[in-house]
Amino acid sequence: MEPPSNPGDSLVELDFTMENVESALYQLYFDPDMERKNVAQKWLTQAQASAQAWQFCWALLGPEKLPEVQFFGASTLHNKISRHWTDLPTDQHESLRMQLLSHVLHFSSGPKMVLTRLCVALAAMALNLIPQAWSQPVADMVRAFQPQTPDSEGAEPVQEPHAHCLALLELLTVLPEEFQSSRLAQARCAQLREALTGEWTVVCPLLRQLLQSQDSSVQVKERVLRCLSSWVGLDVPLGESHELVQDCFPALSNSELFDTAVETIVNVISQPDCQRYIDALVNLMPLVLGLHDHLKAAAQDGDMETSHGICRIAVAMGETHSRVLLEQVEHWQEYLALVNMILFCTDTPGHYPVSETTSSLTLTFWYTLQDDIMSFEEEKQAVYLQVYRPVYFQLVDVLLHKSHYPSQEEYASWSSDDKEQFRIYRVDISDTLMYVYEMLGAELLSNLYDRLGRQLMDPQQSAVWQDTEALLFGFQSIAETIDVNYSDVIPGLIGLIPRINISNVMLADTVMYTIGSLAEWLADHPVMLGGILPMVLQGLVKPELSVSSVSTLKRICRECKHDLGPYAQDILTVSQDVLVKEIHKSSQCMWLMQALGFLLSALPVEDILVRLHALITPHVQQLDSLAQQEPNPANKQLIIHILGMLSSLFTTLDIRHADDSEGASSLRLPPSQSTQNPVVVVLQQVFTLIQTILSKWLNDSDVVEAVCGVFDKSVRTLLHDFGPMVAQLSEMLGLIYSAFPQSSALDLARQMVHIFSGEEEHISNIKSLIEVLTSATLNIFQQGPRDHPDIAESFMQLHAQILKRKPDVYLCDQLDVKALFYCGILSLKFPETPTVKAASLFFTELLPRCKDVPSLGEVLQRDGKLLTETILHAVGGGSPRSLTEHFSEVLLSLNRHCPALLTQWLKETLQSPGFPSAQVSTEQKHNFSQQLLREQTNKRRVKEIVKDFSLLCRGMQGSGY
Repeated sequence: MEPPSNPGDSLVELDFTMENVESALYQLYFDPDMERKNVAQKWLTQAQASAQAWQFCWALLGPEKLPEVQFFGASTLHNKISRHWTDLPTDQHESLRMQLLSHVLHFSSGPKMVLTRLCVALAAMALNLIPQAWSQPVADMVRAFQPQTPDSEGAEPVQEPHAHCLALLELLTVLPEEFQSSRLAQARCAQLREALTGEWTVVCPLLRQLLQSQDSSVQVKERVLRCLSSWVGLDVPLGESHELVQDCFPALSNSELFDTAVETIVNVISQPDCQRYIDALVNLMPLVLGLHDHLKAAAQDGDMETSHGICRIAVAMGETHSRVLLEQVEHWQEYLALVNMILFCTDTPGHYPVSETTSSLTLTFWYTLQDDIMSFEEEKQAVYLQVYRPVYFQLVDVLLHKSHYPSQEEYASWSSDDKEQFRIYRVDISDTLMYVYEMLGAELLSNLYDRLGRQLMDPQQSAVWQDTEALLFGFQSIAETIDVNYSDVIPGLIGLIPRINISNVMLADTVMYTIGSLAEWLADHPVMLGGILPMVLQGLVKPELSVSSVSTLKRICRECKHDLGPYAQDILTVSQDVLVKEIHKSSQCMWLMQALGFLLSALPVEDILVRLHALITPHVQQLDSLAQQEPNPANKQLIIHILGMLSSLFTTLDIRHADDSEGASSLRLPPSQSTQNPVVVVLQQVFTLIQTILSKWLNDSDVVEAVCGVFDKSVRTLLHDFGPMVAQLSEMLGLIYSAFPQSSALDLARQMVHIFSGEEEHISNIKSLIEVLTSATLNIFQQGPRDHPDIAESFMQLHAQILKRKPDVYLCDQLDVKALFYCGILSLKFPETPTVKAASLFFTELLPRCKDVPSLGEVLQRDGKLLTETILHAVGGGSPRSLTEHFSEVLLSLNRHCPALLTQWLKETLQSPGFPSAQVSTEQKHNFSQQLLREQTNKRRVKEIVKDFSLLCRGMQGSGY
């Protein structure tokens, strides 16, 4: 078939006729030029919305047309009915209904995509007419598709009853779906739902008849099942349809229908509304239990799909209706049987996710059942616990078994995706075990401990490492989140752990994590540390145990630091050795340094410096060597790594809290008069070296950031003890930023302002630093800051901090306040959220201080209108809508601190035609101003006002945003 002549780019000027639409469709589907495709797409969208679409859509459905053309015709028809229904005169409704029914019958043999769109169009029409103009749509549709009724409802003589039956089922399936996807007013929605639910009395018997009929093909039965699924979404009463649901169960025996039948049954019994029909639920129970043999056979044969499907049905029944079924006391044995069936699913043979995927479906059921049992009053709860506690002990056995690793050979053959899924699965099991502890309590820990003891004492049993690993995994799952301090089995467990042979990596990993989970217990029982620390240090020297051993040592050093004095030398010796030998990856080295920071913090002050020097000297020497070499990528990574280790160490090395086991000492402590902080001593000693590194790597932002990170972490940890470094660091920061401005230097300066701006001895250094940083940054803004959003963000945050902590800095002549104000306005125009947020913070800190700082008041008087205009332009569409919240905070601050000026500025800026958007009228702008000016305290209300105005400006009001 030859395509019609192609109108090309002149398409936009053409009339909306059938010929032009068809040409545009050829251009859309077959033209290789994407630009021409886009032109066609745009024009066709306009054509669908046009009044002519009511006519050309039928012509496009002609039998000689391509399926793509017919599909567009059917889609256009649906579009007109669902979106432009009011354009059609009422007297044409009946003829449209006849035409639609006729076309559905005509296309019943295909193409399928055209038939479905026509059915959706007819469904949309029914929703527009129900119930007044079309009181019994389903009955009329069924009648139209009946055999030997060529004269009724415009139907044709039925020559293909099978195809027509499928078409009718398609129509009945899409009717509820179209309702669910329609946007309707609440009252209309309720009216339609009631009307459609009433039609279920016609649909249900028809579906039953087709499902039971020997003549129905597999295709028909599958459509029946899908149709039932669709109607279930309307909350049709289970009491009236439980027989139909029962009829779905035989379909599970047919492999072609199995998946659809599972989906349908699960959809039906997952409806919470079903709980109103207890008799119907109870009647379904034997059918669900009857699948147990089928389930066992599937599990034995390794049929994952069948196991999965039946498990979904059992879990849907047990989880959705747990409480209702528990309360049916006379049927307690049936529900217990269902619980045991789900337990069987949890215990599906094989390793998840390689040889089974069923067991993971059941885990949330056990939460639900436990919650429902524990929610009963005490007396009733005791009865249920008597029945279900043994089941939960069985569950623990099953979960531990399912958490078993496969053999190392098999595990090595798994893909990385399978290993990750298995890891997540074990996390889910861990969470379940932790939850189950709430029901089983101390008896669960005793049970695990007894089994572990028997295993470790029996050489044959302890040879199977997976069994030991699973039991430790169970302990760790519980100890990680539950307070086990009062458990009487933990001392015994700590005594058993050294007996475990950790030659297997996965077992050793779990041993480490188990010890880590008991760190808080060890802090209360430090006498036990001696038996357990050697194992951790033994793990520390093994690269394969890197993550688990380092994280465990870090937890012990954090929780038990006050009791580690006798073991400090051993820990430091092993740690220094593994760091020098580079056994661990960079991130684990950082963790290890944090652990050593905790350890050193609790030692006597006179010991700290000696041990600190011994620890860092090899790394400082290496850094010194690297500093003498010419820059290259390998050296860069090593420098950043060593600086990162120093940062990590200084993050946790805090002698101010060394005697504060409760962590309640004041954060602001005066620096010691007799001795300097060991960290400060070290920083002063390496300062020259750091300057040397900077001299060679000044243009590399990563290295500069790493250097700033060392000082930033030190300042945050030491607070006022960092004082002796302020002068040196201020001078160095000013020099490096002037030479090569970077945001990390501004962030470090902000920390220094935060801590030292109130101290007389440091204020001159801080002021000098602020002046240097501000001058250099103003140069960047003069040249155009758009390529430096990070610098703009950090600069705004720095000045917000200055305004908050030391606003009298702005009294000096060296700061160009007007230029700063303008930098804030420029920063508000950035599209990046962090930059806009920082600029908004700058202005909300600046505005309250305009009365006290004359220079700020003057610049506000002069440029406040520009600030207001900038914000309104952004709100009106100049900036992403997600930033509106930040602009509203500045407007609130303006209104709170200078309402008269804001009133004037709003009036002057909003009177400009088309500002901030052509979409808003003068009246709407006036209403916005009045609403805004009324609110000086309610932040939430101001956000709503600004958000609504922003939507108005963008033409999005009422669009659901």
